Order: sequence, then C-alpha cells, then structure tokens
Amino acid sequence: MKDTDMVNKMKMVRFIGKYVKRYKWQYAGGILTLLVVDICNLFIPQFTGEITDGLQQGSMDAGGVLRRVFFIVGLGAVIALGRFLWRFFLFGSARKVERDLRDDMFGHLEGLSLRYFNENKTGDLMSKFTNDLNAVRVAVGPAVITSFDATAMMALVLCKMIFSIDLKLTLAALVPLVLIAFGDYYYGKLQNARFSEKQEAFSELTDRVQESISGIRVVKAFVQERKELQAFAALNEKNRRKNLRVAGIQALFMPLLDLVIGISSLVTLLYGGWLALTGDISLGQFIAFNQYIAMMVWPLLAAGESITYFSQGFASMKRIHSIFEEKPDVFDTEDTEEIDSLEGTIDFRDLTFAYPDQEGVAVLDKISLHVEKGSILAIVGRTGSGKTTIANLLLRMYNTRSDMITIDGHPIHTIPLKTLREYIAYVPQDNFLFSDTLENNITFGVKNATREDVYRAAKTACIHSNIVEFPAGYRTMVGERGVTLSGGQKQRSSIARALLKDAPILILDDALSAVDTDTEEQILKNLKENRAGKTTIMIAHRISTIQQADQILVLEDGHKAECGTHEELLALNGIYKSIYDRQQLEKQLEQA
Repeated sequence: MKDTDMVNKMKMVRFIGKYVKRYKWQYAGGILTLLVVDICNLFIPQFTGEITDGLQQGSMDAGGVLRRVFFIVGLGAVIALGRFLWRFFLFGSARKVERDLRDDMFGHLEGLSLRYFNENKTGDLMSKFTNDLNAVRVAVGPAVITSFDATAMMALVLCKMIFSIDLKLTLAALVPLVLIAFGDYYYGKLQNARFSEKQEAFSELTDRVQESISGIRVVKAFVQERKELQAFAALNEKNRRKNLRVAGIQALFMPLLDLVIGISSLVTLLYGGWLALTGDISLGQFIAFNQYIAMMVWPLLAAGESITYFSQGFASMKRIHSIFEEKPDVFDTEDTEEIDSLEGTIDFRDLTFAYPDQEGVAVLDKISLHVEKGSILAIVGRTGSGKTTIANLLLRMYNTRSDMITIDGHPIHTIPLKTLREYIAYVPQDNFLFSDTLENNITFGVKNATREDVYRAAKTACIHSNIVEFPAGYRTMVGERGVTLSGGQKQRSSIARALLKDAPILILDDALSAVDTDTEEQILKNLKENRAGKTTIMIAHRISTIQQADQILVLEDGHKAECGTHEELLALNGIYKSIYDRQQLEKQLEQA
C-alpha cells in the first residue's frame, strides 16, 4: 500500500514537474531571494545581542550602537525588498502554472470523445477547473515557499544557535520539537484522504446546482422547487461535514503545534536563564537565543502548512490527472489519408453499431444504402430506432468498422477528422445555442462571414424577419442555451448556422419539429433551391417534412425496414404507410 502511494506521488510530481520546469528560472530567482531574506533575518538577533552585551559591559559607545541600529534598519529594507521579489517570482510562476494547466485541461477535454462526457458530470468537471486547480496552484506556489523557507530557516537558525550560543541549550530546546516530525507524518496522511472526500462532495454539490439551474423551467413547471431544495440541502450538508472534517484535523494539529512550541520556549527560559545566571552564556546571548527560538516558530508552523498544502495539492492533482489519463476513442490513425475535400456520395455497407456501454445490444444492424451526391436522403422511424445514431456515425462521434461507411469512396476512418467535420453541416436535435449574440451564433462555424452571407442564411431558414423585429436585431443576446428564444426560433437559428457553412453534406436531425407547417414548407422550398447539387440527410418524424426526398429510409429497431420514394413506400402498405395514415388522421382531427 505504501509503495503504491509513493508511486502515485512520484507520478504526480512528474506530472506537475513538466509545468514547473517551464518557469524554472523564475522559481530559482524566487528561492534565491527567499534564501537572502532568511540569511538577513539571522543577523538581527545577533546585533540585538551585541548591543545588549555592549551596553551591559560598557564596551560599546553610542557610535557602535548607532552602527548596529543602522545595520538592522538596512537589513529590514533588504528583507522588505526581498519579500516583494520572492512573492513576485514564486506567486507569479504559480499563477502561470495554473493558467497553463487550465489551458491544457480545456484543450484535452475538447479532444475527448462523446463517451467521456456521457459518463462524467458537468459539475464534477467544473469543480476540477476551479477548486482543484486552485489547490494545485497553492501546492506549486505557497507550499514551495513555506517548505523551502521552513527548511532553510530551520537549518540556518540551528547553526546560529549551536555555533554562536550553546549546543546543550539548543539540544534541550529541540527535544520537544522532535514530536512535531511524527505528528506531521500522520497529519499529512489524514489531510490527503479527507481533502479528497471534501473535493468529491463539492463536485456533487456543483453538479446539483448546475443541473437545477439548467432545468429551472422543468422544476417550476412540475412544482418541484421544494424537492430540489431538499436534495440540494442534503448535498450541502454533506459538503459541510466533509469541510468540517478537514477543518477539524487542522483545528487539532495547530493547537498541539503551539503547545509543543510553548514547551520548547519554557525549556529555553528555564535552562537558558540558569545558564545566563551561572555565566555559561551572556545576557545578550540569552536574549538572542530567545529571539532565535521565536524565529523557529514560523518554520514549524510553515511545516504544518506545507503538509496541508501538499496533501491537498496531491489530492487535487490526482483528480486533474485523471482527465489527462483519458484518451479519445475517435482520432486520426496511421491509416488516415491526405483528403482535403469531400463531395457528398455516401455508402453504408452492412452498417452495424452498438454503443460502448451497451456492447451486444445493436442500435443499428446490417444497414446498406447508397446516397448519391446532390440527393436528399430522409430517415424516419419510431423513437429509439437509430436515426440519430446514423448522424453521429457520419460525424464520427463514435467509431464503427472502417469499411461500413464510405464517403466519396473513402472509408470514413481514412478521412481526417478535421476534413470530415468541416465538410458536414449539422443541425442537432437539441439546437444548442451559446450565450452570445444571434449573429455570433449563426457565424459560429464560419470565419470571415459577411453580413450579407448571414442575412442570406437567416432568410433561407425563415428566421431573418423575426431577428430584425428584436430591439437589438442580430446583436440580440440569446442567453444560456438560447433560453430567450422560442423552440422554433432556436431551431431556425441552428438551421441558419448550418446553411451558412454551405457544406457538401447537410444533416438535419429532426430540425423542423418546432415550426408550424407553413414555415416548414417555406424552409423546405428554400432548402431545395439552396442545396441544389449538395447532399442533404433529413431525420424526421413528420412525413410532411420528408415526402419530397429522393429516397426515404424507414428504420425499425435498428433494421432497414423499408426504403424508397414516398410513392413507392405508400404502395408497400407497410410501416411507412401506417405512419402516414396516422399523421393524416391527426391532421384532419386538428382541422376539425
């Protein structure tokens, strides 16, 4: 167990060491400055003792006293400047390490596959970006300072006490302090475990807050405010208990540390006073020794703080490192070819797929289909039949066997991910909009888009007339996830974003479900004109959305149940015909 802990700690040291090494000269400058400050501090008790002995023995005149006072003031100025410099170097470097680590974490997260985000909660990830990164910053900043300062100051003060005053007095004063070394070891182990539990509790709390706020409309609509409050209160209480466990061990350790230091000071007063009375040491040396004992209080307290900081830092590093240990499932391989563009001819050959967490349960089973460049493919089927899965596989959000999907004759695994996704425009089911202006949301996937291009895409998506009616027009802020827009407006804004990209392949995943039939007809007419010569894949539940498609794929439990044009499928008198008849009946009832 101990060997495992040591291996883990060494792994964390190597992990964070890569970032610290980038600023090694700043760290070296800060540590050197800190050493100069510690050395300067040593001479103040010495000069104080010399002044005391000189005045007591009459061996020092006013000029000698003034010279030493001048030296003390000069040392104070050097110490003040040094303290500024080591803070500048070490705290500044720690902030840079935190920044670099946060940048790398975000970049790594962007490269991970959907599986990771399906398995990990947003609140937990957010706590790693905030609390855990802060703990790591403290470990590579203040903890480095306190640990080095404690070590250096302790060594320098001990040397001064032994060689300048008295060895026996020094040993007597140190006997109680040996207890601290044993206490520090157990304190560090307890802190590491308890801080990990505290961070986990905070992650759960953050995730609950994030989910409740994101779903506030649902909470209010179902009058579940009290239930959510109770759930939050339970997690908040758990978080409080875990924080108290961390604070409790600190509250126990620090008073014990003060007690040991007090005992050491008492020994110094009794034994040192006796040595001064017997003449073994001078009064000035006795005063200087007491000042040195007082100077050792900080290193001892700093040792406790360092253990706290490092323990918390290592616990947080493990949580952060777990992100970097995750590898993407989808990436460019050695089989990837140099393909710079795509035209839009798609082939499915016995396409079979099961999600990673549901191995053995095929979502798609042996689907074969040819989609000609410039044609419109519609996919229809009951909920859970695998329609969205086809869109995810075309975007390579998940892997399947390379030869099952080809685009322009290229197996999908051989197409660079950047090229594949640049040449496919996608309107997802959830119509996600960023908390930004409408214009920036529409231009999200296109660089250097002109205002005319934006207007054209918005008009094709039938959203332009709505946008110009807003007080701020295209500069209207849509709020988090587009919360200030209606469902239909969000859908049409997402369609405009995809159309502006003008990609050879367009995937619309149930993208017209929230618009009325008149608007739907106009958008479909605009799409037919706008997308001439380009491939379009439309996933829908309404037959009215897809009946003009060149071919319609009907899925049933992941199987290819039927395929053909609207007229051909009606003639089959199968699943498609039953869906069509039911929707026609619903339409007649609505009109009635």
